[in-house]
Amino acid sequence: MEGRTKIRVRYGETDCMGRVYHANYLAYFECGRVELMRGWGFDYARVEREEECFLPVFEARVKYLAPAFFDDEIEIRTRVVDYSYVRLTFAYEALRAETVCATGETVLAAVNRKGEPRKLPADLRAFLEAMPLPPEGERRRFDREGRRGGGGKSGVPGGV
Repeated sequence: MEGRTKIRVRYGETDCMGRVYHANYLAYFECGRVELMRGWGFDYARVEREEECFLPVFEARVKYLAPAFFDDEIEIRTRVVDYSYVRLTFAYEALRAETVCATGETVLAAVNRKGEPRKLPADLRAFLEAMPLPPEGERRRFDREGRRGGGGKSGVPGGV
């Protein structure tokens, strides 16, 4: 399942050359991720409040391919490319018209209020298990130490 979120570039999000400042793509990706999860019916605020489950980003990558400018409309395409009991990996594309401006990936880990790893909420896990993932070659896998490769533990510092 892919989410699509439209964002209009504000003047304050640009650098002195009038291009979107590089770090703002991570904020755009967050908007895409939150809207995708909202579209699933996942109430993140409720999960934080009632289940004390938080999903901080513990890994992020962005590749910049073309500039976007003030007042451009950017479409953020977001999808899940992998998950485990404690981790979600999202992939993103930021497009201006048909031009891909940036691609990226974030890995989120489920933690409790103390920052200790915990399982993803049951309703979210059930939704993910019912959702088709990309073909095996497009998935991201991590081993017990968090390195790309195999299955195993979460890869979250302090691992689960």
